[in-house]
Amino acid sequence: MLKSNFLALLTACAGAAATAEVPIPIASHLQLFVDARLIASSRGTQLRQHPPQPREVVLTLDAPWEGPLSGYVTMMQDGDLFRMYYRGGGETTEEVVCMATSRDGVRWERPDLGLVEFKKSKANNILLRGQRKAYWEAHNFTPFKDTNPAAPAESRYKALTLGRHTPPGGDRQKALLAMHSPDGVHWKHIRAEPVITKGSFDSQNTAFWDATRREYVAYVRDGRTTPDGRSVRSVLRATSKDFLNWTEPVWLDFGDSTLEQFYVNNIAPYPREPSLYLGFPMRFVPERKTVGADARVVDGVSDAVLISSRDGLRFDRTFMEAFLRPGLDAQNWGNAHGNNTPAWGLLTTTTNELSLYWNEHYGAPPRIRRGTLRVDGFASVNAPFAGGEFVTRPLTFTGGKLVLNYSTSAVGSVRVELQDANGLPLDGFKLDDSAEIYGDETARTVAWKSSPDLARHAGKPVRLRVVMKDADLFSFRFAP
Repeated sequence: MLKSNFLALLTACAGAAATAEVPIPIASHLQLFVDARLIASSRGTQLRQHPPQPREVVLTLDAPWEGPLSGYVTMMQDGDLFRMYYRGGGETTEEVVCMATSRDGVRWERPDLGLVEFKKSKANNILLRGQRKAYWEAHNFTPFKDTNPAAPAESRYKALTLGRHTPPGGDRQKALLAMHSPDGVHWKHIRAEPVITKGSFDSQNTAFWDATRREYVAYVRDGRTTPDGRSVRSVLRATSKDFLNWTEPVWLDFGDSTLEQFYVNNIAPYPREPSLYLGFPMRFVPERKTVGADARVVDGVSDAVLISSRDGLRFDRTFMEAFLRPGLDAQNWGNAHGNNTPAWGLLTTTTNELSLYWNEHYGAPPRIRRGTLRVDGFASVNAPFAGGEFVTRPLTFTGGKLVLNYSTSAVGSVRVELQDANGLPLDGFKLDDSAEIYGDETARTVAWKSSPDLARHAGKPVRLRVVMKDADLFSFRFAP
């Protein structure tokens, strides 16, 4: 999926001269090409999105306590154990919270937890049963492992879940309740009172500890009116220092892009670079009829998109195209409020592989499919066989090596030139000094004839000129 106009306003790149441009301090942070933030000019290159490759179905939600309305999946990487939390629920059964576990992200088991009785037996993987009429619901329980070093032992795992409250002088309405756990299995409410009350909260509401900004961040659903008067499902953001007292939720800023219906947000810090937020919202299109599906389904179609943010509030929509399509399976073209919904949370299943999971066959019963991407492989700068190049904005870095995550064809290549802030090549690091790089690697150190050591230029404004042929560059970083 090419973004041919992603730099339509940029000039031709060779020898790009700079005006007094403030350098971007990137230190040794990993830089992904999910947006054009670092690119000053380009010729013949484009941003390309790389959807996940569908793999196996890892779990079919057909246990008696699960059923056709199961969903809202959360994936958690907890040491060497992977956890999958999800809602179990049929059309007649009370909704429950379930957990499955895996050691490799491929083979999943339902542990016999012995916690909650279902049809006179506790031999099941149910963690919690909702109490809709009394207090709270299991509909969208969304947990996370709290990495805040100040979190007490009994609160190492936290969650937001849907509840009810009655404001003074008002009617009973939805709200979010806070829960915690010492082990991710045994859960309690932190307090009876709700923690967030602004929002509709009627899908997966996510929260996590942001170690970079040292605060908890929550993304919740509410209805929003667009400038042209449409009503759409969208996303609010709130922050907290203690998980109990939250700021007033505010709308996410999607810039000039069209406001689309986001049924879930699935926003979280990228594990390999927590300063970068990635989201995989399910895009809901309720006005369209189902395609080739049977009569049981609800009208509407859905897919999922890729969004990114550097501050958690302003989100880039470089890619308006789908990141995850319904595909050839007709059962994924109906029941749009549950199909093609990515799970919240990426898993690192091998050194160079990320796994993303999503719901299929909602209502039939649902099943969870795994998809894979290379690390950092959500998008790339792509050059065709004819070749192309780009120049970055001025950067300051720490470290002494430049490391690339790239892929070429057998005839493709990548070369890198280091320039000063004015676009002039630096001695010893000119394009002709660069080794021709080809292959497919996630961590290749760039070498020049003189040396791969860039330490003497650390802290000084520099530009990168990258010349490519039949190649993709997914990310780069400066390393010690």
